[in-house]
Amino acid sequence: MTLSALLSHWRSEPTIGGNIVDWRTIPARAAQCAHIPAELHPALQRALKEMGVTNLYTHQASVWEHVQAGRHPVIVTGTASGKTLAYNLPVLDHLLRNPQSRALFMFPTKALAQDQLDVLQTILTRAFADEAYENFDAFANFSIAGTPSFRIPLAVYDGDTPSHTRPAIRDKARLILSNPDMLHAGILPHHARWAEFFAHLEFVVIDEIHAYRGVFGSHVANVIRRLKRVAAFYGSRPQFILTSATIANPVELGERLIEEPVNLVDNDGAARGRRHFLIYNPPVVDPDLGLRRSALLESVRLVDDLLHFEIQTIVFGRARRTVEVILTYLRENLSSESSPSDSQWIENKDIRGYRSGYLPRQRRGIEHGLRQGQIRAVVATNALELGIDIGSMGAAVLSGYPGTIAATWQQVGRAGRGSQDSLAVLVTTASPLDQFLAHHPDYFFERSPEQALINPDNLLILLDHLQCAAFELPFEHSEDFGKVPANQVAEFLQFLHESGVIHQSRGKYFWMAEHYPAERLSLRSASANRVLLQVHQEDGWSTIGEVDIESAPWMVHPQAVYLHEARTYLVEELDLAQHIARLRPSRVDFYTRPKTDTSVQLEEIIDRSPSKGVTKAYGEITVTSQVTGFRKIKWFTHENLGEGKLDLPPSLLNTTGYWIGLNEETTNLLRETGFWNNDPNRYGPEWERQRARARARDGYRCQVCGAPENGRAHHVHHKIPFRAFESASQANQLDNLITLCPACHHRAEAAVRVRSGLAGLAYALGNLAPLFLMCDDRDLGVHSDPKSSLAGGDPAVLIYDRVPAGIGFSQRLYELHETLINRALELVKDCECVDGCPSCVGPGGENGSGGKRETLALLRALG
Repeated sequence: MTLSALLSHWRSEPTIGGNIVDWRTIPARAAQCAHIPAELHPALQRALKEMGVTNLYTHQASVWEHVQAGRHPVIVTGTASGKTLAYNLPVLDHLLRNPQSRALFMFPTKALAQDQLDVLQTILTRAFADEAYENFDAFANFSIAGTPSFRIPLAVYDGDTPSHTRPAIRDKARLILSNPDMLHAGILPHHARWAEFFAHLEFVVIDEIHAYRGVFGSHVANVIRRLKRVAAFYGSRPQFILTSATIANPVELGERLIEEPVNLVDNDGAARGRRHFLIYNPPVVDPDLGLRRSALLESVRLVDDLLHFEIQTIVFGRARRTVEVILTYLRENLSSESSPSDSQWIENKDIRGYRSGYLPRQRRGIEHGLRQGQIRAVVATNALELGIDIGSMGAAVLSGYPGTIAATWQQVGRAGRGSQDSLAVLVTTASPLDQFLAHHPDYFFERSPEQALINPDNLLILLDHLQCAAFELPFEHSEDFGKVPANQVAEFLQFLHESGVIHQSRGKYFWMAEHYPAERLSLRSASANRVLLQVHQEDGWSTIGEVDIESAPWMVHPQAVYLHEARTYLVEELDLAQHIARLRPSRVDFYTRPKTDTSVQLEEIIDRSPSKGVTKAYGEITVTSQVTGFRKIKWFTHENLGEGKLDLPPSLLNTTGYWIGLNEETTNLLRETGFWNNDPNRYGPEWERQRARARARDGYRCQVCGAPENGRAHHVHHKIPFRAFESASQANQLDNLITLCPACHHRAEAAVRVRSGLAGLAYALGNLAPLFLMCDDRDLGVHSDPKSSLAGGDPAVLIYDRVPAGIGFSQRLYELHETLINRALELVKDCECVDGCPSCVGPGGENGSGGKRETLALLRALG
């Protein structure tokens, strides 16, 4: 069976072909080549010949030229385009010609470093095949007496490196493969042990720089500042080589990371086979509520077909739980088609999972099985998104949009390496972002709108790394730190001096605390304070993980459902004073969503300008949040299974935000628009009786202006919107009803419409914003207020950075205001639901009846 046969089957099958909303065929592309440089070291020329490489791709030749000229290239080419060889050749050439030279390769994951170690060993083995070049692992103790001087001892140095091999690696290795976390906490604080390495450090390769964004990227930029500072202390100034997936601002990101000018290399010369790219939108099962069939189940169905047609497939899930569920379904389906004697073979060999939590040996075995074609399908998180060698896959199925266009192309690129045809299928979920792409596929295919944003000078992050740098080397009073000028550095260090961790003497600042600061600083969070997650075991409490303290109230509040290593836990207790959350294993079919009360205080407006119907602005704000309760939401169907109340202390966040305030003209227009249709029949069979009881209780007078009824019955209004309740009997309780005259009722309903429209607008904008920011939706907070202090008491919608002091998301959204509004209008207008759903403005009635209609009216006034 072939890929073309499968595609013909899908076209003719209405329950599949009818759900394919876009089918693109990306044509094959011939290779664009350049000659291998004549000056390349003879051993490397021999290695290329042994590997069957007779030419370089054009981008590989460009990288060679930039490196020879002493520039810092950033390589932005497609998946499997040979970026690894592009930087390996110039670095290895230099190391072979200069026996004292050293190089550091930095990868975002341990697995990628191990994979690249294999690549380097293959090149060097081919280079010196006639001299029986030994595998580095075979002489990890560096017993290499008698080997020629041009050999390049290389090693992975990370958290998994055995302690007994570390001293030899520090002393002997000339090429180190590591990651930012190990450089931060395991190498730089102990640089004296690495004196020889830093004294001769000539190259630093930073792979997959698009992974270094947001908080993590801001930390990594400061780690690189510290690396350059330590290298300068030992007399070296390394040359950087960077690689990236396709993003909107690779040069800007590269220059912010290394604080040096970089040269873009994007003339991708690699050959590429024809690729079929399908966007598959699961069918709607409830038109009124806009509910779709589960993307997970549809992904399983498609993969079953791929396996039946004998096409090796990789399946990506956004979460570890998704991976485990898909894996279970696929194995069950395959087992039902096989004999009982085959079941164990199926489980262990045929379909495998791949995610964090698997042992390194397991992951290496899976990678080998994929390369050899022994594994028919692998279900993975983004752990396989990066450039780990898994061979040539026939198809990639993405169960849900990965969150960024860059990540999507990375995952899609895991199939179809070389000149063979391949298939990629994006199965969209019901989320607004997925549905926007399903209805506007051109937006995905025609651009990469995301910018990877970092802010190395975020005050909290900067102060943490100034402490780390002061521990590593004393600061001169006149010393800069990256782009931070000396006077500001001195001011910050003086603050640390007053707090008792820095000593000032003779124009220098010295570290004086007993601990070293890097061991207490995580690169994955803006805060060093963590909450430990503990589970009771037979021998006492065991720590299974941690979360930052800012996230704890909404992630691990009492009675929250928490997922860890594909297991479900219920939180029994959250002790914020002791920084401990206690959990117990539990099997539940729901997840929890916190309910939060939020208030916002304006600190400073950085910029403000008028736009159609609003005033847009961004600036510094203080957000006060308090988790007051939670909802239980059923997996896959999104049913509300009930609610609970919580009593947790409020938290303060000083950050930056982008907001839009409705101007008076827009507000008046919306108040006067007659798009509200108040249908009393929907209030249940007992409504008229309850309405009469409410009027009698209120003495047949308006409870706002006091006007009596005058031959015509007054209206009865729900204080809390009817649709906010699970039943008519709950909504129609007398304490939720109030008698109003028609004029006052009109004003009250107009207020409801404004609140509902604002809530729908906030939901749509907040879910679409990550499309432009290359961030997770949890990196952003969203708030709407009919009487906002940010807008002088007018209605406003706010999106803010969930990072103390901000990363830059708010400023970017401010710049993209018109684009964001217009995309939200398209999203809500094109949604098939009747009255709001999780795919556009949120579940209908969650913030008041008719949210979709009010939101559309608001967006049309602004767009």
